[in-house]
Amino acid sequence: MRLLLVEDDPRTADYVVKGLTEAGHICDVLRNGHDGLSAATRDSYDVIVADRMIPGLDGLSMIKAVRAAGVRTPAIFLTAIGGVDDRVEGLEAGGDDYLVKPFAFSELLARINAIGRRPAAQEQKTRLRVADLEMDLIMRRVTRQGRPIDLQPREFSLLEVLMRGEGRVITRTMLLERVWDFHFDPRTSVVETHISRLRTKIDKPFETQLIHTVRNTGYSLHAPL
Repeated sequence: MRLLLVEDDPRTADYVVKGLTEAGHICDVLRNGHDGLSAATRDSYDVIVADRMIPGLDGLSMIKAVRAAGVRTPAIFLTAIGGVDDRVEGLEAGGDDYLVKPFAFSELLARINAIGRRPAAQEQKTRLRVADLEMDLIMRRVTRQGRPIDLQPREFSLLEVLMRGEGRVITRTMLLERVWDFHFDPRTSVVETHISRLRTKIDKPFETQLIHTVRNTGYSLHAPL
């Protein structure tokens, strides 16, 4: 595999490159985030390995920019920043894996090989469809049976989460995190209120109900079984 390593510490970089070369991989090394971003968006790599604390553009911002440019190359953060929130932040920024320093090279190699074997990520869908309900994510338009449905921005986001999870139970906590960015339960009825509004627009004017309540758990959007 051809790998891109973005690491400003010479000893760590030399150690990783030596091991990867011995394992039969080709590894390009860059020392700052700006150069890493340029290389990742210009050249073709199988895996990116990046420290978070690098000069110019930090690793987190670099991977975010790589993803914003449409590049789906798998990325591993290799960093001394190892708190739970830090790992979550790295994965949500577009990382596929997160390894904390100090690390065993054998583990890094195993993780590189694992994500390098994954099939290429499919492009994000721009149109969603469940039964006769359709959502155009580019035009920000929703229709059912061809009839336009006017949604407020938060209602649109809520419906998008439900449609992407078609047939699965989406919990109240998941909706609070994904739609309202609440990472705690604020003891509010905001989810229930917006679900009620969605039902009025999505289900009430039509014969078939698509939004279903899963008691004491959350909601699911699917056509009747």
